[in-house]
Amino acid sequence: MTTEASAEPTRRDFLYIATGAVAGVGAIAAAWPFVTQMNPDASTIAAGAPIEVDLTPVAEGQDIKVFWRGKPIYILNRTKKQIEEAKSVDVSSLPDPQTDAARTKEGHEQWLVVVGICTHLGCIPMAYAGNYDGFFCPCHGSQYDSSGRIRQGPAPANLPVPPYTFVSDTKIQIG
Repeated sequence: MTTEASAEPTRRDFLYIATGAVAGVGAIAAAWPFVTQMNPDASTIAAGAPIEVDLTPVAEGQDIKVFWRGKPIYILNRTKKQIEEAKSVDVSSLPDPQTDAARTKEGHEQWLVVVGICTHLGCIPMAYAGNYDGFFCPCHGSQYDSSGRIRQGPAPANLPVPPYTFVSDTKIQIG
């Protein structure tokens, strides 16, 4: 028996390569749905994934509202006057005592990030309204100061502060 090695590709070599390529593409096409079904659903990602918010367009004295986990999140760029007023409050006089420093991040005191749901019955309060230049709940009249602390009305607690971190000086990650 003799073997011949040919330098020229034969028709049989072409068929082997073509069959192998088709089998490889078929295996990938068959495995693709199994691999992609392991990724979380888009609604799952939207329901709980952290979000990043660019703070650059928010001028001093303005606020923006974003949604995280289906909840409205107020982000306020407080003025120096609002910060000083929030810091000067006697904490012992508050129904839910908490300092302004405990509700903001050190070095970024001008930014207040709170969940925009009234702690009384779940209405959406209005920002920069009420007697304390903070939030006013139009449903039952609860008033929060510029630090989101309850000051007047039936609400039992402060507006919650969601978990957030500063990614940079102008960007935060909520969640």
